[in-house]
Amino acid sequence: MTTLVWFRQDLRLADNPALHEAAERGPILPVYIFEPAEETGESHPLGGASQWWLHHSLQSLKKRLPGLVIMKGDARHLIPQMAKDVGAEAVYWNRCYEPKAIQRDTDLKSSLKDDGFEVKSFKASLLFEPWEMETKSGGPFKVYTPFWKSAQQKPVPEPLAAPDKLDTISYDGGIKITELDLLPRRPNWAAGWEKLWSPGEEGAHQRLTTFLQNELQGYGDLRNRPDLPNVSRLSPHLHFGEISPRSVWHQTHQAAAAKKSLADDAHKFLSEIAWREFSYHLLYHFPKLPEANWRPAFDAYPWQEPGEDLIRWQKGLTGYPIVDAGMRELWRTGYMHNRVRMIAASFLIKHLRIDWRHGEAWFRDTLVDADLANNSAGWQWVAGSGADASPYFRVFNPITQGAKFDPEGTYVRKWVPELAELPTEHLSAPFDAPPAVLKMAGVSLGKDYPNPIVDHAEARKAALAGYDAVKTVGQDAA
Repeated sequence: MTTLVWFRQDLRLADNPALHEAAERGPILPVYIFEPAEETGESHPLGGASQWWLHHSLQSLKKRLPGLVIMKGDARHLIPQMAKDVGAEAVYWNRCYEPKAIQRDTDLKSSLKDDGFEVKSFKASLLFEPWEMETKSGGPFKVYTPFWKSAQQKPVPEPLAAPDKLDTISYDGGIKITELDLLPRRPNWAAGWEKLWSPGEEGAHQRLTTFLQNELQGYGDLRNRPDLPNVSRLSPHLHFGEISPRSVWHQTHQAAAAKKSLADDAHKFLSEIAWREFSYHLLYHFPKLPEANWRPAFDAYPWQEPGEDLIRWQKGLTGYPIVDAGMRELWRTGYMHNRVRMIAASFLIKHLRIDWRHGEAWFRDTLVDADLANNSAGWQWVAGSGADASPYFRVFNPITQGAKFDPEGTYVRKWVPELAELPTEHLSAPFDAPPAVLKMAGVSLGKDYPNPIVDHAEARKAALAGYDAVKTVGQDAA
């Protein structure tokens, strides 16, 4: 009983329900298909940093599963043809939740069944299916806190072990991973990333183990400090399915049970895993989330043309050190600390008054953990236009945020080295430092480091004035 197993965002062997059940049936044909956006019409394609990760993740999976067949093209055409070529009786996959993926999978499941194949899809990427979570009155959650309370009442099954034996069949039509052309070349902006990241299932489990042993302690308070290591950095592993959320959930509970002092930190960490679930919940129930304001009143906001300000934000040349440090960390590593993501996003939206969709697109292209649900929900949260959003009138002050969350200036000095010699008390606002202090530190504003592209107080005032248009529309709608 041969089964074609279609790998997608589940690049692992352990706790892979589709693979597990297929292996129990008999021989399998494991397949990964890279679908170019130009062929599928995907409006939110895989970004450059994510493509880098995917290349290395596929290499890792191929070593663990030598029979994995790599293809490139439209899965709606390739899957039925491959299944027929090898005489498969069934096609299994684990579910994806992006709007385009849902439509593709629905169409494909229907056509495969019409052709006489047994078709099964499984839950593997989430703890809870979006349709399993409902408010007491029925319908989807729109606020995170009650979602999290409800999630804590639901059982999470133990993760499945990797199959003891995999009987794979051969297929002659595959291509090499290198033929997917996923890596940057001229220039190779990802040079050195192999030293920073370990894509693949083994790397994912090592990262979780290291985090639970060394960095979970103090997570509740220290996760907001970009100068400290108390974050999991599991997001890209979760996005590509190199580790399951069930494995993360249960291993975290086990760590807390073994060491009682970790209980509060573990609870906070799991609440962040639940935020990921909430983002997918929103995306499933509100599929326009990546491109349209969840709160339509925000369509009235008077955005500025992006222009040079957007470019300076992207390059980390805004004149606000904590923002610039984050944007440079992003470009150099494919990652940005979550607290700094909020600060940088707020700056783009509320200081520069640039539409959040420009920021979402940049993050999607440059983050190794770029996730359509998390990225969209996060940007709309900061903008104030999303579900359970931060109030629009809450404008992060990049000066005080920098001083509070990078108190010794370690993070800024690492990513903005031209300011490294400034005394810590002036590091968050070099433009306010006395000329003599700047001279002693070897800093010439406007030459070594840019002057601020906007004044914080004036930018805040302009942002709130723009918010008046949103309030007016909201009142009219009411």
